[in-house]
Amino acid sequence: MYETLRFNEQDGVATITLDRPGGNRISMQMVREISSICDYLEDDSKARVVVFRGAGGAFCAGIDFDDFDPNAAMDIHGFNKWEKCCTRIERLPMSTIALVDGPAVGGGLQLALVCDQRLATAAGMFQAPEVKLGFLPGMATFRLAKYVGLGTAKRLLLTCPQISAEQALGYGMIDTVAEDLDVGLKQAIRNLGPNHNVAVQLTRRLLNECYGTSYENALGHFLAAQHRAISQTAFLDTLKQEKKSK
Repeated sequence: MYETLRFNEQDGVATITLDRPGGNRISMQMVREISSICDYLEDDSKARVVVFRGAGGAFCAGIDFDDFDPNAAMDIHGFNKWEKCCTRIERLPMSTIALVDGPAVGGGLQLALVCDQRLATAAGMFQAPEVKLGFLPGMATFRLAKYVGLGTAKRLLLTCPQISAEQALGYGMIDTVAEDLDVGLKQAIRNLGPNHNVAVQLTRRLLNECYGTSYENALGHFLAAQHRAISQTAFLDTLKQEKKSK
């Protein structure tokens, strides 16, 4: 079905594997295909976890410059499409996990940052090289500091170093360095517990808003979200089980 990736859904886990020669670089075709999968995940999927990973020893080596024509007028249409795609991933109703083996560069780093959890092998490498290439590191300028702090984010985005998996773990960019990503993934899924997608989605939204709103506004948003959560089947089932156990 897809030219730039593979998609599989089994046992409640939807897996999107970036699969392009040359490091799984992000092309407009890939953006369209990820967006198409998001349509399915938002509307029809029964998965409780979505996993992003890369084929061929790389997670994602950044954008595909072949989509640009240096002799034509530049525009931001493609960047806008990519950022909208990232926002959709960030707002999916299920938990998201990035499995990073090899480079996660530029847009690959952005893709990892929009996931709820990031697991890497010792071969994982992270870099935002855009400034040294003459353009901007996307909305990593918005997300990265929330994980690593403003000072570290400035250094990483302005000096563009390559960051090892162990360094990324120390900075708080990733959650785990695993010897075996599949074993690490199984543990991460166990840690997530049962499938409460509405609670996951609402908690993530409140966390993403926490740096940009006052306590009073955050409280109002929380109460509205909590009212929605406790009206769902998952919470009502919890109440019934608690009452039976007494």
